[in-house]
Amino acid sequence: MTVRWSDMDAFGHVNNVQVLRLLEEVRVHAFEDLRDGGGPSLLESGVVVARHEVEYLAPLVWRLAPVPADLWITSVGGASFEIGYEVYDEDADSGARTVYVRAATTCVAYDLTSGATRRLSAHEREVLEGWLDEPVPFRRRSR
Repeated sequence: MTVRWSDMDAFGHVNNVQVLRLLEEVRVHAFEDLRDGGGPSLLESGVVVARHEVEYLAPLVWRLAPVPADLWITSVGGASFEIGYEVYDEDADSGARTVYVRAATTCVAYDLTSGATRRLSAHEREVLEGWLDEPVPFRRRSR
């Protein structure tokens, strides 16, 4: 993902609201990548965001080079699915990873015509399940 100069706040790092916008960009591109068999993307068939959880682990500052961001699916339900993200840098020499952000987004399939939630199609479920991986490893969870 590309960090924009305007994403920084008065503290010199990317503002928390801008992080959500950057994750949206990653998600939109992934929905296109998830398109399978020439069918409609989830954006075209309808999906809305129901929830975000974000953990900020290190300050992300502006730079010209894009920042790597991994995206995967952590669960698929009847009408919803959860996306996991990790925004990071990896040192080319040592392989050490600096993680800036870990996040999860719950998306719900949505019928654009009726304005109501809908079930995921069998095809959508199959494509999403092809990206399934572990839950987001958040540091702290209050239970």
